[in-house]
Amino acid sequence: MWVSPFEGGAVAEPVTKRRPLKYRVLTFEELNQRGAQVARGLYQAGVPVGARIALLVPPGIDFVVWVFGLLRSGAVIVLIDPGMGRRNLIQCLAEARPDGMVGIYRAHLARWLWQRRFPACRFNFLVGGGWCPLARSTAQWFSNTPTDWESPIKSPEEPAAIIFTTGSTGPPKGVLYRHRHFLEQSAQIRDYFHIEPGGVDVSGFPLFALFNAGMGVTTVFPLMDATQPAAIDPLNFIDAVQHFQANQSFGSPALWNTVSRFAETHGIKLPSLKRVLMAGAPVPAHVVNRVRKMIATEGEVFTPYGATEALPVACIESRHVLQETQHLTAQGKGTCVGTRWPNVDWQVIEIDDGPIPTIDRAHTLPPGAIGELMVRGPVVTDQYVTRTDANALHKVRDGEAFWHRMGDVGYLDERGRFWFCGRKSHRVTTSAGVLFTIPCEAIINQHPAIYRSALVGIGPAGDQTPAIVAEPWPEHWPATAARRERLLQELRELAQRHALTQSLEHFYLRRKLPVDIRHNAKIFREKLVPWVQKRMR
Repeated sequence: MWVSPFEGGAVAEPVTKRRPLKYRVLTFEELNQRGAQVARGLYQAGVPVGARIALLVPPGIDFVVWVFGLLRSGAVIVLIDPGMGRRNLIQCLAEARPDGMVGIYRAHLARWLWQRRFPACRFNFLVGGGWCPLARSTAQWFSNTPTDWESPIKSPEEPAAIIFTTGSTGPPKGVLYRHRHFLEQSAQIRDYFHIEPGGVDVSGFPLFALFNAGMGVTTVFPLMDATQPAAIDPLNFIDAVQHFQANQSFGSPALWNTVSRFAETHGIKLPSLKRVLMAGAPVPAHVVNRVRKMIATEGEVFTPYGATEALPVACIESRHVLQETQHLTAQGKGTCVGTRWPNVDWQVIEIDDGPIPTIDRAHTLPPGAIGELMVRGPVVTDQYVTRTDANALHKVRDGEAFWHRMGDVGYLDERGRFWFCGRKSHRVTTSAGVLFTIPCEAIINQHPAIYRSALVGIGPAGDQTPAIVAEPWPEHWPATAARRERLLQELRELAQRHALTQSLEHFYLRRKLPVDIRHNAKIFREKLVPWVQKRMR
């Protein structure tokens, strides 16, 4: 995977923190040169093809340079979200068994403090300047005369990266990406969205920048903490769009909720934006609607669906959401994520919490029946390389190929669209039947004071007690005990008006629901279970 020779800016990052913001820009030619310099430097340092190298560099120009340099060197990049917390970060790194680390000074300090967890970590390089006794400086690599570099990669089947899942439903797992996966994803995304060289993308999700570079699209990193997209200062995002006249942007629903609410309140329009992508969790219709009003009149808002192990899988455009599906979502029918992506096969099978070793053991369900989704295709990865016991639970052999069990439940409608009803592990199994999270939560979320909610089950599977934890909009948080009780009573009455939620009796309010660090949108329902248990006693 290498960079298109398109002339112009490849990556831009802010170099000031006060407005007016100033940006540093790296051209495509410079990105190509620096990628080659990194690859040659790694070779001269003795890093062998196939070595696992952890990359711990903040999103920005250096991040993109080192990703492409490592890919061209034949090394296998280990990518982990730094926002998952120190304990999870160290655990994931230890499980990946890296042969080395490329990182900033703090990353190498952490490696030294926990060096017993990384016994094979011997190729260590410093990024960001300065001096570090724990890693080799790479500054001189970029002072050498630029040179071409012939990649040692002989086959697209060779490993390219290990990317960790968010851990929203269990410990994070390391997914093996081969070079063919990146190549196929780039081609699929380019063709589906009709992306052409010369565009500009303001990236709210750092990994998408890698696809941009491969398609000749400029990536602008806005001033933000990538581990807290919901907390972005909207003015920083708006500044990046306006400064570069960006025509595209990718971000989580939480980021777009923050930006679009600010834009609506202050009457701000971003007419240069023609294409917006939102992914990472179900996207509420109110977010889609506000974003549509903010961007170009002819602009499109897409909500792609997928997972770290399989991306992209499906997609739906905002007009279909607002005109066809949002009213069904509000009635508890699930969230429609659209039709399947070209070259992706899928089927909904009977829910099974155990392994399904071969395809003949899977029981396909008819349209309308809720089951678990299974996918296969050229963008679907074939194995985990950490927590490898998960391979038996998520991979289904079909001859020489594999299906991936998404871990999501839902159903296909008569038009071939998938309606997402939640994570399989989040379903609540009561003595009276099964409750699925997304349909039940959608009903509660219709209350004007509620931003989002979470259905959780307390007790053993098959005899769980369902409970709802609701997060009001900040401006609607009830200030007194009497107002809190009044809001809770209104939620009970709302639940009683719908067959899906009539069995719900336990309701709680919480200022903030725990969410994932990658998108700030997936609710960590597991963390709510002990919180609810204490209040039920």
